[in-house]
Amino acid sequence: MPESDPFIEHRRLLFATAYRMLGTVTDAEDVLQDAWLKWHEADRSEVRHPKAYLVRTVTNLSLNRLTSARATRETYVGPWLPEPLLTTPDFAEDAELADTVSTAMLVVLETLGPVERAVFLLREVFGYSHAEIADTLDRPEATIRQIAHRARSHVQSRRPRFDTDTAERAHVTERFMAACAGGELNALMDLLAPEVTCWSDGGGVVTAARRPLHGPDHVARWILGVLAKPESAGIALELAHINGEIGALARIGEVPVAAFTYDLVDGRIENLRFQVNPEKLTGLSMGTSVLG
Repeated sequence: MPESDPFIEHRRLLFATAYRMLGTVTDAEDVLQDAWLKWHEADRSEVRHPKAYLVRTVTNLSLNRLTSARATRETYVGPWLPEPLLTTPDFAEDAELADTVSTAMLVVLETLGPVERAVFLLREVFGYSHAEIADTLDRPEATIRQIAHRARSHVQSRRPRFDTDTAERAHVTERFMAACAGGELNALMDLLAPEVTCWSDGGGVVTAARRPLHGPDHVARWILGVLAKPESAGIALELAHINGEIGALARIGEVPVAAFTYDLVDGRIENLRFQVNPEKLTGLSMGTSVLG
């Protein structure tokens, strides 16, 4: 029986690491391709712990890519949101795991520096020790401890509070989709919290709000206005599990054209994120086998 390839064995972990580091499916897949090439060029006799070697490779490749990506994102047209990824219903049942890949968490991770982000994820999500992270990032353990503490405090102070009840999210999402499909302004406004904010990411490729929208009236009218445009004809909304949470997926035929994710607070939508950039919707046609 042929020996299994450690890269194939740990691919889900490697993708999960890269995706959480970069917030984009496309970049995560590119990193895995580069890591695969490095792995197959490596002298296997020098690799004592393949899993650790592969995680180290993916982490450092992601760090390099994230450092260059941050400069690009500074000139990004409108709000930048992570690429949504379809997940299975059972993924959402592990609330702690689902939270680490939620859109809200990925947005918070964007506010960390690249090294802080790597340390936070390796420590808080994947459970690596400070010593293991120090070895991965080639930095003193004392420095890693300081970075880990700073990153954890940063994330905790910015992580939004939201309800996690799956049945309630499903009910609110169904009402949201019905109000959108029926063009019912008042019904939609009733679902939005008084301090609701909506971010839409079109990347300059398709029409989207260049700045965040605030307040139920403004947000609801904008959403219904977008859905009423000729280019939105034929859109069908469906409930979907996106980044470990129930949200809404918009399709025209079989093609995903938008993803709605949100934070539910006291039964109302408080932070609404609307991803419509077609270049960032590839994860909506991928299965969950890539995420662990």
